[in-house]
Amino acid sequence: MAYRTRIKYTYAQKQEIWDRWEKGESLTSIGRLFDRPSSSIFNILAPTGGIRPPLRKNSKRVHPCLNEKKFQEVLLLIYPFAQSLNI
Repeated sequence: MAYRTRIKYTYAQKQEIWDRWEKGESLTSIGRLFDRPSSSIFNILAPTGGIRPPLRKNSKRVHPCLNEKKFQEVLLLIYPFAQSLNI
C-alpha cells in the first residue's frame, strides 16, 4: 500500500478550502482540486465544526512598536547580565 506524503496547507490554500466549503462544494470536489482524498479536507474543517475560524490577531495588550530588536534593548537595560546569556 503506497502512502501519500503529508501536505501542509498554506494560508491561501486553507482560505480556498473554506471559500469552496461555504459555497456548498463537497469535500470530494474540494479534495480533487488539491489531488487529495476528502479525509484530508475533512481534517481542516472538522476542528471548528465546519464554521470558518475568526482571523487571528494580536492581543490589544501587545505594543505594536515593540519589535524584537527593541525588546532586546529593553531587556539589556533591565537585566544587564542578559548579554552574557546570549539572548
